[in-house]
Amino acid sequence: MTTTNGTAPEPPLLHGVCAAMCSPFDDSGESLDEGRLRDHVESLVEAGIHGLVLAAGTGEFAFLSTDEKRRVFEVGIEQVAGRIPVICQTSAITTVDAIENSRAAIDLGASAVMVLPPYFEGPFERGVMYHYEKLARAIDTPIVLYNIPAQSGFDITPDLYRKLIAMENIDYIKDSTGDLIRIQQLLGIGGHVLAGTDPLAPYALMAGSAGWIWGAANVMPHECVALYDHITAGRHLEALELWNRMLPANLFFWDNAVDAEYNVAVKTATNMVGRPVGPCRRPVMPMTRRGRVSLTAALSTLPTNRVDRDRLVFREWDDERDWLVRMTNRAGVGRTIPTRSTR
Repeated sequence: MTTTNGTAPEPPLLHGVCAAMCSPFDDSGESLDEGRLRDHVESLVEAGIHGLVLAAGTGEFAFLSTDEKRRVFEVGIEQVAGRIPVICQTSAITTVDAIENSRAAIDLGASAVMVLPPYFEGPFERGVMYHYEKLARAIDTPIVLYNIPAQSGFDITPDLYRKLIAMENIDYIKDSTGDLIRIQQLLGIGGHVLAGTDPLAPYALMAGSAGWIWGAANVMPHECVALYDHITAGRHLEALELWNRMLPANLFFWDNAVDAEYNVAVKTATNMVGRPVGPCRRPVMPMTRRGRVSLTAALSTLPTNRVDRDRLVFREWDDERDWLVRMTNRAGVGRTIPTRSTR
């Protein structure tokens, strides 16, 4: 699309590859690792991503304390240092808590906040409308609606989306329904759609999405940025050729036959490609040998962040069982309180 003077329109503030960043832990999974957090932020920014999302689903926000989330925001925003927009995920079950979380993130320098509908025994549509309306009136920063009904238990339907984007400050939605028809319905209504389903990435952008909030960007930021550049430049053949090499890993993250949850698959892959982010917090379990073999095969086709099969550590079952025990026996029994670093 071009403007009347023949130039491309300016993209919205939030566009392109917005990486839903893993929250890096130490090797036990029970303490934030601020060194790894800063290094991972820097790696993603240097790869050319267009935005960073902190404490989202891929960031294991449900497993973080309030203090830990705010520390992730503080360190992440400080490390970005204004180079790209930072979106902080500030969801809460109550409206007051969502407002307080959002104000705290904005005070730290967040460019936008991303907020789920109230979850777990949450309200019906009237209550969801109230929740977002109160939040929109309480802050003056862009709000990203976070629609992932499989996890939240509530679906922001196109009809409800139409009502919500009429509110000031609500201009974006992250849609993770996994439905390309839904994305096109939302695009027809207005606002800015950020796609959140990994295997639909190129098709959502070709349909008109502003970009993605994408967990796989932790693993393959260079490929994600190249895909965005190809599509926005109209090089769709090159984009689909690249996508064919990205697809195995993106399909694996979304659904696999080796009992690997999305977050543990993404974190394991991120570690494999040389960006240490530690394990997931328990009770999410580390991947088994069978899972790591399958994931390595999926990552072997990437052009930049490829993992060679000979880098995988193979173990006999007795050794594998001992490794799994060692990976879990230090976790889930205690946690240190995050403190400010002097870095």
